[in-house]
Amino acid sequence: MTPTPTLTWAQLRDLKCAELEGAADGWGRSSNRADAARDRVEQQLLTGLRDTQEGEAARAAVARLRQLGRNFQYVYTECGLLRTTLNSLAHEIRTQQRALTEALDDAAALRFTVHADGSVTYPAGGEGLVDGAPLRGGTASSYGTRGLAPPSGLVAPNPHSAKAQDIADRVVGAVRAAAEIDWRYAGILRRLRAEEGLKVPDSTWKDAAADAAEVRDAARAYLKDAIPREASPAERRDWWAGLTQEQREEYLAVYPDQIGNLDGIPALVRDAANRDNLRLLIGELEGRDDERSATQLAGLREIERQLGAGTQPPMFLLGIGDEGNGRAIVSFGNPDASRNVAAYVPGLGTALDKEFAEGDLKRARDTAIGAAEMNPQASTASIVWLGYDAPQIALSDVHGSLDVAGEGAARSGAYEYNEFMNGLSVTNQHEDPHLTAIGHSYGSLTVGLAAQQRGGIPGADDIILVGSPGTGARTAEELGVGREHVFVGAAENDSVTKLPNSRELSGLGSGIAGGASAGFAVGAHLGPAGAVVGGVVGGAAGGAAGYFAQGAQSKESDVWFGTDPAHQDFGAKRFKVSEGPEPVQRGSGLVEAHSNYFHPAKDQMSSDNIARIVSGKSGEIVRERSR
Repeated sequence: MTPTPTLTWAQLRDLKCAELEGAADGWGRSSNRADAARDRVEQQLLTGLRDTQEGEAARAAVARLRQLGRNFQYVYTECGLLRTTLNSLAHEIRTQQRALTEALDDAAALRFTVHADGSVTYPAGGEGLVDGAPLRGGTASSYGTRGLAPPSGLVAPNPHSAKAQDIADRVVGAVRAAAEIDWRYAGILRRLRAEEGLKVPDSTWKDAAADAAEVRDAARAYLKDAIPREASPAERRDWWAGLTQEQREEYLAVYPDQIGNLDGIPALVRDAANRDNLRLLIGELEGRDDERSATQLAGLREIERQLGAGTQPPMFLLGIGDEGNGRAIVSFGNPDASRNVAAYVPGLGTALDKEFAEGDLKRARDTAIGAAEMNPQASTASIVWLGYDAPQIALSDVHGSLDVAGEGAARSGAYEYNEFMNGLSVTNQHEDPHLTAIGHSYGSLTVGLAAQQRGGIPGADDIILVGSPGTGARTAEELGVGREHVFVGAAENDSVTKLPNSRELSGLGSGIAGGASAGFAVGAHLGPAGAVVGGVVGGAAGGAAGYFAQGAQSKESDVWFGTDPAHQDFGAKRFKVSEGPEPVQRGSGLVEAHSNYFHPAKDQMSSDNIARIVSGKSGEIVRERSR
């Protein structure tokens, strides 16, 4: 509903937007104080208490301090939203003031009179068609519809009439727009109200998420449209550096989802933005009851738990989101301040869930710890990058399972991964940082395709491929870092590294179909049981024959996505790993050998070799002969 304007043009002209901006500054100061208090609680009080105290009382105190920290975070968020709402209101009102002022200036220049109701009186002018006398003046009024043509007829129009009508339309248009803006923002401000009491329950965070969404939409012209989403990471870095401190604070308060996921923004800034957005995302997902939201909520809560618990190396949340299967980018160590930086891409079945938050984050952390042990003199940051939708494997989802056979998800992820790596390169404080790209399982295809894009993976010095079904490349030279800098780990019992190539699989499928059909026909002469047995035997024999026939026409090194990276034809350096348990051996899963490469307790040799490469000590890896 659009309100009927009660505002006059004189009131709009005289309105002092600076007073609105002054009020916004006051809320901004409150927001900053709450942020400083939260930082003191989380970085000083909580850390000191965890490091020095134990027992039930200490645990209770930690819980109370965490609640206090969340309360300060809520105050920071809501006060920041108020600041931006008032600044955005002032910005939009000032736009209408400029439009009004231009109309009034045009009226004054023409010696027209603008009345209180917005009508415009103009003087006599022009010449009559009959007697040549000046045509009388008049008054033009606007009813909100601009661009009406003057009436036609035998009487010549006063040349001032159209100009006066245009001015009247502009005056009334500015007043109507300002009244609509005032009405809209009044509603937003009324809803920015906290519950009474000293505790901020989960229901209040749901409201905060809704508040943030409403203010983000209202502040689009004031803030969001200026975010350089289409720019390069280097241009985004420079954009952020050129903002005032107040502008940065507003962007962080209102658009943490945008700033936190923008490659080229410094890691400390992204971490702060994403921690705030994490809490808003949790509040938003708590208001939903579908399975996908529940799954992502479990992952987000586990990440929040780890952030609150404090880790060594320290965690940096470089990306978070609920789009697709979920997004999460977590670094152990500051990637901007570290000499060695590694970014690991997970593969099949990975999504933002509790398993990812526990397992994949541990892989990145173990790599960071291992690299620090291998090279204590150099700082290290190890990142897990879930910035794409990895194919999902589920028996109940045939189409999702078939996605694994294609490169579509990997190609989409390759572009996003290169953008991220470019961002790491431009924000790193070292003149020549050592960057390592790591791909596991289907993630190795993502990394491989990223490396084959024009220019390769930005800044990458080394590439590690583990449990790889292929990279889409025929040789290591195609990955852009030189074959001496491509490293491969492939466990002997990891069946993913030995997937058949497409021709072999095609032969297997057609052989099974043909053999089963022929066997069924032959066995049918012996009755129903013979038909069944004949079909099974014929299918097995036909499948084997088809597989080997196509395999005979393929190279030994061919796997599903190109050349086996562990094969000598590929030309990479293969490092030693554990053979891994055989499938279903002593309770092992079908693909357990595929999952142990980063695990120090299950495959010390592999995790140590990965750590050596990441730490810049690749010359010390334990080698293994290529296949």
